[in-house]
Amino acid sequence: MGRLLVVGNIAESPFSADIGYYLRQEEHYSDLVSLKSFLNGEFCPRFIVDEASWENIGRKLESYTVMITSTAMSGFSRDELAMRNFLISRAAKDNGADRVILLEPDLFYSAQDRGPRPEHGATPVKRSIQDYKKFDGQPFSARLYADLLKESGTDEVVTVHNHSPSVEHIFMDRFSGYFTNLLPCDVYADYLRDSDIAEVDNMVLCSPDSGASGFCLRLHKALNNPGVKMLKMNKHRSDERTVDVSLAEDSPADIADIAGKDVIVVDDMVRTGTTIIECCRLLKSGNPRRIIFVVTHFYSSREGRITLNDPIIDEIVTTSTIPQILNRDMQGRLRHKMVVLRLGRWISNAVTGLRGIDQASLPGPLYTEDISSKHPRWKGRTGPICGQ
Repeated sequence: MGRLLVVGNIAESPFSADIGYYLRQEEHYSDLVSLKSFLNGEFCPRFIVDEASWENIGRKLESYTVMITSTAMSGFSRDELAMRNFLISRAAKDNGADRVILLEPDLFYSAQDRGPRPEHGATPVKRSIQDYKKFDGQPFSARLYADLLKESGTDEVVTVHNHSPSVEHIFMDRFSGYFTNLLPCDVYADYLRDSDIAEVDNMVLCSPDSGASGFCLRLHKALNNPGVKMLKMNKHRSDERTVDVSLAEDSPADIADIAGKDVIVVDDMVRTGTTIIECCRLLKSGNPRRIIFVVTHFYSSREGRITLNDPIIDEIVTTSTIPQILNRDMQGRLRHKMVVLRLGRWISNAVTGLRGIDQASLPGPLYTEDISSKHPRWKGRTGPICGQ
């Protein structure tokens, strides 16, 4: 088994630092590749492994597996970061790397998981003419991103909580099955059981739309508590800012079942927060004890922060897949009800079994809780709290 090199596509990334540390890499990730740009603005990475040697020029990464860690960060557009991924992958392969793995928790271009024609995407239900029209004139970006990663030399892609069947189909095809979608069901289940955020025997899980229902079922199974009921919602979006939410006909539970309960609304990502607020307004009519929003990928936009600051939501639990949310300024006023679960250790454990990575798994905890002192549940904690 060759040696693992963990590198990042930017110089200062708390996510890359966490992955390198938990995968027991002695060198700092930024000391393994120079992320330079020419005066004309073109990016040109350069691996600096054994750079003093004049032997094996162009082959110094032979027997290495290179893992590129990539997350959205302020100061860089996703387009810039994607291009950096292509060039770092190509640099690794052009210098002999055996294998290149892209670890990108929030997989870029996943929103464009289908295009304007029937052959553009694999969806679980038949597409309507309105759905085709939604993508009319646009590129099938998810497929292009997969194609370009493959062409650049990437052999395998790892992401976290991508709910699109079309994206999974594309990447499984392009990478011959070497696509892993890590689902943090165990992390959320542990946090809901072990923390003081909710009463574990008084919970109801809620999927805000059909796309989230599969993950909600998985979380229900991970909780291993048959007493926890489930609500399923449907949404209808008439435009970018107008959403109608209603109880799904096949919902296992009814709104009347949530009186006095802690309702956990679960989704993969949030941008504007419009759907979640409409969902929570409907839930509030059932007189729950608390409403907690659990979301894996949190895009910290000004609009989203304002929308989600509505008192109808008691707490928000998210993760470090988009690490800028760890910045209190990016949380804004939400810091008084937000918890961030840092997933570096959990992700590192999950990737240890991948081809080209031969390391023993780390013992628990699975996550680290990052919580502001402004949060009511902080209770004088002196630092991040680890899950048990």
